[in-house]
Amino acid sequence: MPFKLSPSSLSLMEDCPRCFWLHHNEDKKRPSGIFPSLPSGMDSILKTHFDKFRDKNKLPPELKNKECEDCKLFEDKELMKIWRSNLEGISFTDEQGNVLHGAVDNILVKKEKLIVLDYKTRGFPLKEDTHEHYQNQLDIYNFLLRKNGWETEDYGFLLFYIPKEVLETGEVIFNTHLVKMKIDVDSAEKLWKKALKLLEGACPKKHEEKECAWCELLSED
Repeated sequence: MPFKLSPSSLSLMEDCPRCFWLHHNEDKKRPSGIFPSLPSGMDSILKTHFDKFRDKNKLPPELKNKECEDCKLFEDKELMKIWRSNLEGISFTDEQGNVLHGAVDNILVKKEKLIVLDYKTRGFPLKEDTHEHYQNQLDIYNFLLRKNGWETEDYGFLLFYIPKEVLETGEVIFNTHLVKMKIDVDSAEKLWKKALKLLEGACPKKHEEKECAWCELLSED
């Protein structure tokens, strides 16, 4: 049967192949738990914030630096609404009907090429490897854009928002940190094919190197 995958589901595969297989083949899913509403709220107001600058054909102050010279925000607001919708997003379907799907935060344009911009809210200053946790996500977004006929640069951006202080008026001030990431679309395609091969095979064995409480629990259902 065809499978519909996303960056988050591929992240699950990297965490535990068995949980990933059970999720998609037997509909045995990890409990979702309580989703923090603050990141979702930040995501919403940031999209509004960027749209205001899009309407003015300007970049927000967070992007006014050397790395974003000669860039502008993607002008097609209606297409952006689709691309950043979790229900629609950007997708690619292979010959077997398998779908890879993702929703971007924003897109920059430099000349004729697109640049993926993804924003993250962090509670603490960045570590040296913080950005590395989002490599697959950026690779997949670029893979999807190229499969849909768009040219993309060989890099993307992560824009981190980190709380700095609370003013006497109650306003929260954030520091921002822009990280430029090299893109590898071949890695994204290999990851997707690896996921499909895993799903089409037998259920993976339980972890030998490390324990996974979730796949133990799901296997008992």
